[in-house]
Order: sequence, then structure tokens, then C-alpha cells
Amino acid sequence: MSQHTPPGQMAPHIPADAYHRAQATGQPVVFVVQDNTAAFPWQRLLIPFAIAGAAALGTWGVVAALCWLMDVAAHTATVIAGAAGPIGAGGITLKLFSKK
Repeated sequence: MSQHTPPGQMAPHIPADAYHRAQATGQPVVFVVQDNTAAFPWQRLLIPFAIAGAAALGTWGVVAALCWLMDVAAHTATVIAGAAGPIGAGGITLKLFSKK
């Protein structure tokens, strides 16, 4: 009996009774390989969506941080301008905020 390596994954051993029966009768030993792969490889689709989702969340985080930074800068400018009073240069005075 000639033994060829079957394609795919091979069983780690042949049970002894099946081997002895095959040797005695000359019948071939059949390997059954179960293929448990899914019909559609979801990993091919999920990885790009995960990357795009992470990029979108990162972009929204950067936009939120810039909005917060601009808000803080505007409040800081308001406080400084209110404390400084009118701004003048060369006889032209600009009053940014009037007190009521």
C-alpha cells in the first residue's frame, strides 16, 4: 500500500484497528477533512470599517478639541479686553465693551 500525503490538514494518527484492517484487506484509508471556514470572509470587510471608524472618531475628537480651544481663547480675549478698558492709539480710541 503506497502512502501519499493528503492535501490540507492531516490527522495526527490513524487508529490502530483501521490501520490493521487496511493492511489485511488492502482497502484504502480515507481521510475526511472538515472545512469550517465561513461562506464569506467577514474579516476582509470588518477591518477596513474598523479603520474608517477609528479615523472618523479621531477626526471628531480633533474637531471637538479645536472648538474647545477656540472657546477658551475667545473667553480669554473677552476677559483681557474687559479688564484693559478702552484701547487707543494716536488719539483714536476704540472702546470694545461698554459698561452699562
